[in-house]
Amino acid sequence: MSQFQGTFKRYEKKYLLSEAKYWLLREQLKDRLKVDDYGQTTICNIYFDTPNFQLIRTSMEKPVYKEKLRLRSYGTPTQGDTVFVEVKKKFKGVVYKRREKFELLQAEEYLYKRKPLLDKTQITGEIDWFLRFYRDLVPAMYISYERVAMYGLEDSEVRVTFDSNILWREEELWLESGAFGSPLLPEGSRLMEVKIPGAMPLWLSHILDELQIFPISFSKYGNGYQQMAEQERNKKLGERKYA
Repeated sequence: MSQFQGTFKRYEKKYLLSEAKYWLLREQLKDRLKVDDYGQTTICNIYFDTPNFQLIRTSMEKPVYKEKLRLRSYGTPTQGDTVFVEVKKKFKGVVYKRREKFELLQAEEYLYKRKPLLDKTQITGEIDWFLRFYRDLVPAMYISYERVAMYGLEDSEVRVTFDSNILWREEELWLESGAFGSPLLPEGSRLMEVKIPGAMPLWLSHILDELQIFPISFSKYGNGYQQMAEQERNKKLGERKYA
């Protein structure tokens, strides 16, 4: 496995933007942030959880510590493409992420079939521990979105991302199946994330205050799970009504 940035430690703040507010903000940011070299990217994820959704149900209770495991690709992968296995943890507001690169089939055999790895690293050791601790992890939800990522011109560690067309599904839980599913947000809405190593830059705080953009608590997987649970409840009510 080649060397690349596999560990992250940062603060992440989330904001929900309307279409109009998004373009106002982009105008204000044009002299401070630059779109990265990838432009708009489709990000695809498979989240793993226990059959009773222990990980996401625990996360939604907002504990001091929470964690999750996902398989990620940039675009819809095919055999031979590179994907990433990521463990993401949050403790007292600080996000820690560990990720390792895999070939698609290798990652699926590792996560779906628990085929042991021959080439091990410190990060795969952490992933192994996660898989052993939550013994019955299975693919639980697919989530994809279109992302525009920007970085600070003065400080490249300041990153801002905008996610749109967020889709989720609970079937065909394979990255190679492509991006489709139920929308998570109203059309035109965007989820913004500010990723920073420490305190929020003053200039960015002033822009957000001026535009009355305020942080929210938002989890893509959590909101997808809530929509899935609501659909299941409605289905059961319908079955009772016509029984």
